[in-house]
Amino acid sequence: MATNRTFTMIKPDAVENGHIGAILEKITAAGFKIVAMKFTQLSTRDAEEFYAIHKERPFFGELVEFMTRGPIVAAILEKENAVEDFRTLIGATNPAEAAEGTIRKLYATSIGENAVHGSDSDENAAIEGAFHFSGREIF
Repeated sequence: MATNRTFTMIKPDAVENGHIGAILEKITAAGFKIVAMKFTQLSTRDAEEFYAIHKERPFFGELVEFMTRGPIVAAILEKENAVEDFRTLIGATNPAEAAEGTIRKLYATSIGENAVHGSDSDENAAIEGAFHFSGREIF
């Protein structure tokens, strides 16, 4: 059963480059309601746990280093068909392949520094949201 919530992070590169406001504007203009949000920084342990699915991949160490180098904005978004619609809004992982007007086309600089994370399934959206937020932080 599809849910109406997804999880996102504005990654350290986009935070460093001053794109928080512009990205949040694109998200809300696309009809998403922000039901939880925080400005935080991942510890190495947090990043390793969050990205554990990639632990055996050659880029895992670089990913953890990147995601811990500065603050992020974590958020839970709500909209009908949230996961699929948000994946469309953010665009392809490689910004060179992302559709015009997508968040990654506008704000990402490379495959590795691709501005935002978006959950890839309803199940992962619930897991990722719970990783970052307690129930009392979600509205």
